[in-house]
Amino acid sequence: MKTNQRLSKLFLAIALTGAASYTLAADNIRIALAGPVTGPVAQYGDMQFIGAQMAIEQINKAGGVNGQQLEGVVYDDACDPKQAVAVANKIVNDGVSFVVGHLCSSSTQPASDIYEDEGILMVTAASTSPDITSRGYELIFRTIGLDSLQGPTAGNFIADNVKPKNVAVIHDKQQYGEGIATAVKKTLEDKGVKVGLFEGVNAGDKDFSSLIAKLKREGVDFVYYGGYHPELGLLLRQSKEKGLDVRFMGPEGVGHTEITAIAGPASEGLYVTLPKSFDQDPRNQQLVEAFKAKKQDPSGPFVFPSYAAVQVMAEGIEKAGSTDTDKVAEALRSNTFDTPTGQLSFDEKGDLKDFNFVVYEWHQDGSKTEAK
Repeated sequence: MKTNQRLSKLFLAIALTGAASYTLAADNIRIALAGPVTGPVAQYGDMQFIGAQMAIEQINKAGGVNGQQLEGVVYDDACDPKQAVAVANKIVNDGVSFVVGHLCSSSTQPASDIYEDEGILMVTAASTSPDITSRGYELIFRTIGLDSLQGPTAGNFIADNVKPKNVAVIHDKQQYGEGIATAVKKTLEDKGVKVGLFEGVNAGDKDFSSLIAKLKREGVDFVYYGGYHPELGLLLRQSKEKGLDVRFMGPEGVGHTEITAIAGPASEGLYVTLPKSFDQDPRNQQLVEAFKAKKQDPSGPFVFPSYAAVQVMAEGIEKAGSTDTDKVAEALRSNTFDTPTGQLSFDEKGDLKDFNFVVYEWHQDGSKTEAK
């Protein structure tokens, strides 16, 4: 039934978009690169785009895929769920069958509903919410770990290494931020650590005076923040200015040098969970040099997972001997792929069978070292 629905929708899309887009698709295998070009977290979109575009360039130089060249087409969702839906519908109407993206979980989830219905294969290199792959979809994959892995990594580190007496867990009320904050809270409570405050702020907030006053009143001695760097950067800076002397921790959504630009010296000592620093792997040095030759920074947490997303997609097409997305999805689930992020294999849900997050200590010069 699903295949028949997809076929009827495909014929409708052809009628709506005309033959021109399909002439181009016959020459190239188009991959939509969907994520924030604009908006407050566009820096993370840059990581996704440069990683994916480097993979496309290198695969094309090596001869392409089954005699065809790959073509990346960028779509801006601004990390906004409504815009992501509009982008997903445009991708359908443009006749594109493969997507690397989206970046923000709150955008990826509604877009993935459309892709699954329309027979489009999506690999996200950045969205970590477990909800995205928990719905039994056949065409949705990711090359990054889950909040259900990242949250316990953070929670266990806090309990075992920091050993605070009263933790505040703050989040931005969005799918990604609240989801990972909830996972951290559960881990802490399971380890017997008191979570004295679990509270949301609004994405885009600028003034955290009342929250900081509340953290002081509650006697909080450690703060975990689930969300992105713009808000945490301000929270760090204002906390230091108002004399709240506690350590902070956040997920990969805060691990960007822009947090140093916002928080300044207050970013020193911030703990961050991130994917392993793939740019430091000696096996990846030739690829690192290729990024640097383009004056691109290969150190961002989503650069190498995005490269891997394109690579597994391309190799899946090769192994399937087809661009039929159902056959490519089967090839992804049936094989192991040797990528710059390691040996990748997918479970039935489309998640990686093995992925580890690492705790880093952030420094005010924008560098990071593995936390001990």
